[in-house]
Amino acid sequence: MDHKRELTSVDLAALGTELGEFTGAKLDKAYLYTADDLVRLKMRDFDRGRVEFIIELGDVKGAYVAVADHVPDAPGRPPDFAMMLRNRLSGADLVRVEQFEFDRILELEFERGDGSTTVVAELFGDGNLAALDGHGEVIDCLDTVRLKSRTVAPGTPYEFPSARFDPLTVDYDGFVARIRESDADLVRTLATQLNFGGLYGEELCTRAGIDYHESVDDLTEDQLERLYEVVSGFASVLREGPLNPRVYYEDIETEGGEPERRRVDATPVPLEEYEHLYSERFDTFNAALDDYFYNFQREEEVEGGGTQRPDFESEISKYEHIIRQQQEAIEDFEADAQAEREKAELLYARYDLVDDVLSTVQAARAEDVSWDDIEAKLGEGADKGIPAAEAVVGVDGSEGTVTLDIEGTRVTVDADTGVEKNADELYKEAKRIEGKKEGAQAAIEDTREDLEAVKQRRDEWEADDDAGQSDDGTDDADHEPTDWLAEPSIPVRKNEQWYEQFRWFHTSDGYLVIGGRDADDNEQIVQKYLERGDRFFHAQAHGGPVTVLKATGPSESATEVDFPQSSLDQAAQFAVSYSSVWKDGTFAGDVYMVDPDQVSKTPESGEYLEKGGFAVRGDRTYFEDTPVGVAVGIQCENRTQVLGGPPAAIEGDVATSVEVEPGQFAQNDIAKRLYREFKSRFADESFVRKVASPDLIQKFLPPGGSRMVEE
Repeated sequence: MDHKRELTSVDLAALGTELGEFTGAKLDKAYLYTADDLVRLKMRDFDRGRVEFIIELGDVKGAYVAVADHVPDAPGRPPDFAMMLRNRLSGADLVRVEQFEFDRILELEFERGDGSTTVVAELFGDGNLAALDGHGEVIDCLDTVRLKSRTVAPGTPYEFPSARFDPLTVDYDGFVARIRESDADLVRTLATQLNFGGLYGEELCTRAGIDYHESVDDLTEDQLERLYEVVSGFASVLREGPLNPRVYYEDIETEGGEPERRRVDATPVPLEEYEHLYSERFDTFNAALDDYFYNFQREEEVEGGGTQRPDFESEISKYEHIIRQQQEAIEDFEADAQAEREKAELLYARYDLVDDVLSTVQAARAEDVSWDDIEAKLGEGADKGIPAAEAVVGVDGSEGTVTLDIEGTRVTVDADTGVEKNADELYKEAKRIEGKKEGAQAAIEDTREDLEAVKQRRDEWEADDDAGQSDDGTDDADHEPTDWLAEPSIPVRKNEQWYEQFRWFHTSDGYLVIGGRDADDNEQIVQKYLERGDRFFHAQAHGGPVTVLKATGPSESATEVDFPQSSLDQAAQFAVSYSSVWKDGTFAGDVYMVDPDQVSKTPESGEYLEKGGFAVRGDRTYFEDTPVGVAVGIQCENRTQVLGGPPAAIEGDVATSVEVEPGQFAQNDIAKRLYREFKSRFADESFVRKVASPDLIQKFLPPGGSRMVEE
């Protein structure tokens, strides 16, 4: 069975009450273990003494107080994020620990004489940790998140994910309404619509005596009442206790044939779903989690056997990712500072107009005219064509500010002061932002030092490894290729890269190709990632992704590259495969290639460019009648992930793959078919569920219908 690797929303609901007992503890020091994505908050409690709070954010995601013997040794020189936490939290009291809504998010609030700081641990997705000031603004975070739905970035208000439905607090009518809205069976409804997850969804069905796969449309009033009673009782125990925590084991056979017990889960209460497993009772759920996560990871290391080569590539890639983010932050600071200076200069450039607005507002306020009336009178003035009034686009009485539109730029000014004072404040803000830029520049140098240190350790390891080879150059140990399809257990190794926000693949020659998923992506790729030395591809047909064959990474100096013909052909095939050619059911199309300086956002005279569109000027190199072709596979070496792209490109990087062609199945349907096919090929089905779910597979499928080639 699958081993628990992450806390669930149910786990955090139970854990939140227990962790609340540690309020009052004073923080001594914070540590960040970058290689393990682990944060350690060392605190001291008057009654309990030393308190070690562990937050794991990597492949394993958990939060718990660990006993001293389970705490890793302090790392070397603390990175900037750890130093920030120490500066903000040293000597601060823990005043609040709670789960956000019914999500996998834990908030720890600390107070000190100079203010409060909240640490937000996101125990979902790739995991993240953010430190917020007393106003909810992000001071710093481990990973910057910029999505359409939310942003987590230094200097911006922290945005929680959309609130999840909380089944532990809903009344009966709301509970029934939520269930009746679903078109899935009961267990899936409990798991997804009511956010209990698969295991606890099954547990609730079992406790209520209702079949997992009962259709929600067929549920009787008696069944719904019984189910709500079970959920209410379950919620009461999680929130108020008493808990009865357990660590569950499964029996496995070792190589010697002797049975051995291995930990598989830790739960706040005994589960009927686990009645067949051996369990160990703990006094607190926190103690159960500490025992489980500490020993489970040690057991995984034992199962791996021998001394494993450290994953230097993942660590190097992580530091490179951090450097890219720091460079982006520096660019943002530069742009923000310049924007503030330009606003100040606009105030002086239109001095008379701005002074007219400020004088008008100040005179009205001196006569006790309300802000609403001021806004109304300015609106009347704008209707009459008075320039000063026309420039006003907003009045905020609560802040005492007026927002002006000056030559297309919006500038918010303090209505109580003059033009010079407002301009001076804007210059000060620009200077403050530039100070943040200097801090980011210092941080990037530290990260580069860390990166070089990892590379040096890698070189030393490889030098030692070379010393262990025999005279003929072969390794003394046997290194037969791993048959990943037959492996009973495949470790999951993730390492997010900057380009994964787009469509992407690496050519068979190792060059990166990125393509847009929509107009926004197309804009971003051309404006931010298309550099000298790259090649720009686009299908001749209307409706297709911007495709860029990269010569270098975004943190490297641009350079000219003589691309092999195989890489050019694969990039062209990628461009045509993800265009409307595939969607139209056609099996080939024309593609053109140009240099970056031939691509422009400036249209020809009298023409208009839509969002995501670009003008291409000059001679083009054509790849005529390029066949469409996409394969999707699963990579097991170095990283574990779904890969997709031209068959010739991904063939050497995956353990197995399936080629698709234009066909009758919609994206989500063919994704499910591929998922089932991969599950049938791997002995470790749980591995396929973790790294190649249908939604992950679907990201690599072209728009429109598809089918497996062998069908």
